[in-house]
Amino acid sequence: MGATVYHVQADWDPEADVWVATSDDVPGLATEAATIEVLTEKLRTIIPELLMANRLVSGDPPEAISFELTSYRQENVRLAS
Repeated sequence: MGATVYHVQADWDPEADVWVATSDDVPGLATEAATIEVLTEKLRTIIPELLMANRLVSGDPPEAISFELTSYRQENVRLAS
């Protein structure tokens, strides 16, 4: 049996100008960052903390945790006249 992979969704919020990450697999996960790279760095810390707080993993700290980050961004671009 393979290791659990926690799925995280990142959506671009154009009004706030940030990426917002949430997950059905990681209870309590809701964080944001200006870039996807900064968001990924934050997730490397936040996901293990939340999984341990929710007693979904054991170990202090856990040996390793895998997560998959799926991002979605849609933009409208004006055509040149």
